[in-house]
Amino acid sequence: MTAVAESFSQLWDPQPGWLNTASYGLPPKPGWEALQTVLSDWRVGATSWEPWDESTTRSRESFARLIGSDSADVFVGSTVSAAIAPIAAALPDGAKVLVDEVEFTSNVYPWMVHGDRGVEVIAAATDKLVEAIRPGIDLVAVSAVQSSTGTVLDLAAVVAASKEIGALLVVDASQAAGWLPLDVSGVDALIAHTYKWLMAPRGATLGYLSPRLQERCRPLEAGWYAGENVHTSYYGTQMDLARDARRFDQSPAWFSFVGAAPALELIEQIGVDVINRHNLDLANEFRAGLGMPPGDSAIVSADIPGAEEAFAAAGVRAAVRGGRLRASFHIYSTIADVNLALNALKNI
Repeated sequence: MTAVAESFSQLWDPQPGWLNTASYGLPPKPGWEALQTVLSDWRVGATSWEPWDESTTRSRESFARLIGSDSADVFVGSTVSAAIAPIAAALPDGAKVLVDEVEFTSNVYPWMVHGDRGVEVIAAATDKLVEAIRPGIDLVAVSAVQSSTGTVLDLAAVVAASKEIGALLVVDASQAAGWLPLDVSGVDALIAHTYKWLMAPRGATLGYLSPRLQERCRPLEAGWYAGENVHTSYYGTQMDLARDARRFDQSPAWFSFVGAAPALELIEQIGVDVINRHNLDLANEFRAGLGMPPGDSAIVSADIPGAEEAFAAAGVRAAVRGGRLRASFHIYSTIADVNLALNALKNI
């Protein structure tokens, strides 16, 4: 653990053996305490909702800084699939969408449901994805880090290949934002749910839409919160939507964003580069203990029959995805967690 990571370690108190951030992240104390405060206020009606909603603005601005975007191009929502829906609806009939063959379905089904109007989803193997970006593909939909395998996307190569043929590029960053440095240059949409590596409550999704994509999409889920002035958009038939990406906002789940804002700001304070180094150091210690070469991902996927049962017996919490063990390491993970996991596996 780096000295910087060590200085923040007291902000979490995980039970030993939590190696499952790819399923959900653990809240830092600032996020947890902020959430307890507003829940107490809610219980007795101590305040109106406006102070809670300040966290939505803070989350939007923090996310924009983390991905190198202007906050005017960031929208808020609830889930990745709901955020993708307006983009999918804007595709012309007969459009072809390229996905990774192991892509998480929140970035597959929103395209497939348009099959009745000829939208075709084409799958390529992870290691063949870039070469599959060829004329005829209208949109590439892919994760920055694959959920099941932990494979890190060569984003620069995908951006270049998509640009060469004029295809739109939509990136699901749910398994990347918070530990992997990200930049939206050349990307048309980048969407992340915050309950994994961004360590927020489930229900807060943030996304970037490029100006050119904003112009192509209709804000299908527009409601009062998408208004230019939310406080004058409560009633009636006069619609004045926000001029920027806010017109794609879904009305936020307040308490989810109350927990999200301090967590995102803490990630900024620690630094994604520091978190990245910490996570990869631990992941590679684990890989070395399994006799695997070093990798570039905070997610380790390995074919180890009996690992799930061995982990359960030792109190290690990880996951099985695609029939393979999946262990994931984040800023609150320690070398003790690595050793606990390796010791659990040593007899199998």
